[in-house]
Formats: sequence, C-alpha cells, structure tokens
Amino acid sequence: MPPSASATEPPLADPPRGIRAAIIMDGNGRWATAHGVNITDGHRAGGDALHDVTEAALDLGVSELTVYGFSTENWRRDPDEIAGIMQLFVELVDREAPIMLERGARMTFMGRRDVLGDEIRDRMRWAEELTAAGTNMTLCIAFNYGGRAEIVDAVRAALASGVAPASLDEDDVSRHLYRPELGEPDVIIRTAGERRTSNFLVWQGAYAEFVFADTLWPDFGKPELRAALVAYAQRERRFGGRASEVVS
Repeated sequence: MPPSASATEPPLADPPRGIRAAIIMDGNGRWATAHGVNITDGHRAGGDALHDVTEAALDLGVSELTVYGFSTENWRRDPDEIAGIMQLFVELVDREAPIMLERGARMTFMGRRDVLGDEIRDRMRWAEELTAAGTNMTLCIAFNYGGRAEIVDAVRAALASGVAPASLDEDDVSRHLYRPELGEPDVIIRTAGERRTSNFLVWQGAYAEFVFADTLWPDFGKPELRAALVAYAQRERRFGGRASEVVS
C-alpha cells in the first residue's frame, strides 16, 4: 500500500508572526448556489467564515486583518440582498465585538458611514469603544468602502485641514486616509478564484503581495489562511528594487 499524504508530506509550518493581512471575501453567492440556499444564507455562511478566520488570524499572530465587507459599488445589487447584508452585519458586530474584547483584540471599521443607517453607525461606535484597548490584533471591516473614494476623501480632508494644493504630497494623503493608524498590508488575499483587486485598498496596497485562493469564502478557514500566509512569507518583497543577488 502506498504511503498516505500525511505520512509523506510534512505539516505546513506556521507563518511568521506580525503579518498585516487583508482579505477580499469573495464567493458567498456561488456558495449559496452550490448549496441550494438563498443569497442571504450564503452571506450568513460568509459571516461564520469571518469568525473562524479572525480566530485563526489571532492564533497565527496576524497583527492587522482588514476585510472587504461591503463596497461602494455593492449598492447596485438587489435591494433585498442589500437589506439582508445590513441585518447580518448588525448581528455579526453584536456577536463578534464581545469575542474580540475577550481575546484582547480591537475591532474597527473604515468607509463612508454617512449613508449608513443609524443602527449600523451606532453598532460601529459601540464596537470600537468596547474594544479600543485591544492590542493583540486589529480587525478592520471595510464597509461601504471603495479605494478610489477613500483617496478622494483623503485629498479633500487634507485640503480642508489647510494643506495648500500645490504642496499636497503622499504623506498628506496617507495621514488623511480612513484609518491612518493602520499599516500598509503585507499581503492581500482574494478567495473564489478571482484575479482582480475590485477597488480595495488602492492606496495602501501599492506594494502588497497578492495571494489568490480558489476556495469560496464560506469554505475558507484556518488551513487556507495559514497556506496563504506561508505562501506570502516565501516571497521576496522588492518595493520597486531588484531581487537580492546571491553571493557564492
């Protein structure tokens, strides 16, 4: 009998700690279709996956986890689907914020809040205040977020603060992003086999590494997150320079 895979392949090592990761959570709709359930149930499964991945990120030592929850373009979807997403978001925040507090992690949000309902904005403020002292990891949920919109808003905020248009530079824009206290992501992971950025972290992700996973988001868990982070850690980041020369 040939040896099993577990007998011949060493277990995947954990990635280095302190990675700043971001995830484009894609595939809830396809998962719902494949399982014969409605789209709201697909998004609910996606929320369960976010819980599991957040727990995994904490276990693996991720320092910042930014996830794409709802984009500025998602308003084009069916109103019933949008209503379901909004209700599920409230339920997710209610459930996850106390867990983040217990684990010493911080929960925050980024995006345009002005068009969101009072209930959602209140939940965001509550979760941020509840978990403000967390230092083990920051979970940032991008909600009603668009990368281009963020840049426009940052430029407007910089100019409103007194920066002269002629002297506006990259540092001014960076200081006025939605969450300037967060670092730039080391790696951006996209699930469900797609190979595009979809207007996510356009400014911050300029030098991020990308890892694309075929797994649909509701099926994405700790093994898939570990594999993505290990794949990132094996790369050499150049930041516009050349690869290191090997000296014999």
